[in-house]
Amino acid sequence: MKKIKTALLSYGMSGKVFHAPFLTLHPGFELTGAWERSKDLIRQDYPNVKRYESIEELLADDVDLVVVNTPVDTHYEYAKQAIAAGKHTLVEKAFTTTAAEAKELGELAKAKGVTLTVYQNRRWDSDFLTVKQVLESGVLGDIVEAEIRFDRYNPILSPKAWKESANAGAGVLKDLGPHIIDQALALFGKPDSVFADIRTLREGSVVDDNIDILLYYPNKRVRLHAGFFNKELLPSYVLQGREGSFFKDRGDIQEDTLKTGAKPNLDNWGTEPEDKSGLLHYSQNGESIRKTIPTLKGNYYGIFDGVYNAITQGIPEPVTAQDGLLVMQIIDAAIESDKEKKAINL
Repeated sequence: MKKIKTALLSYGMSGKVFHAPFLTLHPGFELTGAWERSKDLIRQDYPNVKRYESIEELLADDVDLVVVNTPVDTHYEYAKQAIAAGKHTLVEKAFTTTAAEAKELGELAKAKGVTLTVYQNRRWDSDFLTVKQVLESGVLGDIVEAEIRFDRYNPILSPKAWKESANAGAGVLKDLGPHIIDQALALFGKPDSVFADIRTLREGSVVDDNIDILLYYPNKRVRLHAGFFNKELLPSYVLQGREGSFFKDRGDIQEDTLKTGAKPNLDNWGTEPEDKSGLLHYSQNGESIRKTIPTLKGNYYGIFDGVYNAITQGIPEPVTAQDGLLVMQIIDAAIESDKEKKAINL
């Protein structure tokens, strides 16, 4: 099996939790190291890899794939450098800060003949996979209304300064927003128009921390919400169809498990507790049926397997640059909608 030599552009929480464990689990990848400005944390966990002192040193090395897992407002700059150097590139969400930047990166990757993937790991969450399965089963009939939420209760500002400073990549719209926007697009495709209400509610905050977005389709509407004042959580996924309803809490355990230092596997990984099962209520042959739906297993291994296959087989990336561009177009439209107080056509 061909080894894809892979380097990270940082080794904070994302590198330690979301990337390195799966890159070392997958037999097709070889973790070469990470760019760390002042610390040398990666070699505490992986003693045989390198600590790069600059992005130039990293790009000059024998590296096939670069993971851009730095703050959002640096994604465009660093991804552009990696692609220009002829490296396959995996960029965390938000892909960029604007749709124009996303479009440019996609065109550059195509010109350079390298793969460009957006790290939308929430497509491989157990809860989302279960929602997708129920939707595709057709048991709900035509969907007329849906809601996807990513709620928390955390009124205190983050100690990470880059998350709370007024920069182009800060705020919940570009933090949690890309997750729920991408999930909606994966389920329902591109909407006709977007309406958004974007607010700053936490005391002392200078960035948006509460978003409400409506996606309009010819035959349905989809509401997306994320915020930090949700002490009692509502269902994270609500599907309302002509034949029934499906409710599901956000219950994926992968992130919390990875934060304990546990290593992923391909056997019993990503299994939600039974009390997180979804609720399905539908009509069939004149009978009303109400039952719980067991949750599928989640596994972020899937996105890395998809990246590997895209590089080695030339098939489309698991989350393409075009997917990332559409998410950024929705975000741009949401910002314009909030400013103009009207729906924005795409």
